[in-house]
Amino acid sequence: MTTKNLCDEIGAKYAELKNALAGTDLERIKKLTLETHALVHPAAVSGHQEKTLADFVLDFMLSGNQNVLVPRKNYATDLHYDGTDTVPLVWQFWHTYRIEDLISNILMADSSQIFSPDWQKRIGASVTDTGNALEFDEAVKFAKTINADALCEYMIAVGRQTRKIISSLTLEQIKSMVPEKRVMRILEEGGVTTDFRSVWLLVFWGRLTLGGMILTPLTWHHTMHLFACMDIL
Repeated sequence: MTTKNLCDEIGAKYAELKNALAGTDLERIKKLTLETHALVHPAAVSGHQEKTLADFVLDFMLSGNQNVLVPRKNYATDLHYDGTDTVPLVWQFWHTYRIEDLISNILMADSSQIFSPDWQKRIGASVTDTGNALEFDEAVKFAKTINADALCEYMIAVGRQTRKIISSLTLEQIKSMVPEKRVMRILEEGGVTTDFRSVWLLVFWGRLTLGGMILTPLTWHHTMHLFACMDIL
């Protein structure tokens, strides 16, 4: 399957998911959420039988290309609250999976995030947040210290845990917003910083229902960052 076919498949599945989330069929919502999640994560996360777009980008990164520079995104997003529009490839994976960890474990499940001082040491990360506010030179410096294999292990752990959380959700939870204290836990635990280019995420996430979190941080957010890397494949 070509990367274009993969992109088309993701777009079609996401449209189905968006339609399902507007309704009340819980089993259909969960099924489509898990299917969409699988398409934008490495196959090892879900047991998907074929390579996903994430696998192709990840394979390139793990082949000694973690410092290759790519666009941060392929269209205007993040309300222009960026440190840099160009980032090392490894930053894309760090950014998307740190956000997924924070969203699924803290906001959705009200539990502990997977990231820990041990994970930080293994990955070699100089920051604990999502990296939103890093300037270009800071992002480049950050990427050079990352152990890409350890980051990959963290990504798979995050993705698998998210799938467990999705499977346990009720329709009431999916249609609801989360308490403010959960949102503030992200700041308290270093998931974002007080820089306005980082802390605005709390405002954005705090206004989402869990269904909105499924649509953006857990699926489409991965998609737009993967699409931004297409030219390197």
